[in-house]
Amino acid sequence: MFCPKCKSEYRQGFYQCADCGVELVDRLPAEPADEKGDEEFVEVFSTYNQGEVAFIKSVLEGEGVTYYFQGDNPVMLIAAGAYARLLVKSDEADRAREILRDLGFL
Repeated sequence: MFCPKCKSEYRQGFYQCADCGVELVDRLPAEPADEKGDEEFVEVFSTYNQGEVAFIKSVLEGEGVTYYFQGDNPVMLIAAGAYARLLVKSDEADRAREILRDLGFL
């Protein structure tokens, strides 16, 4: 049994979500295809610095560049020593690199 609102899973015998108060369903509806799924993204930058991640996000959003950071969780960046990878649509990669170069990141 599943809550159609919060997607929580319940064992048989439950009929209402404890959190949402809605009726449970046997199956969740199929998820719509991810908009990014059909597009090719390429890595253009990586960093360990959460401040750089936040700054770059704000600049790219302002410039209308389609991007996402993979692994930008602050816990992973600080505690685990992982790095965040900036991925952009392949047809916007040159523009993103130009912006990063102008900002002194590349």
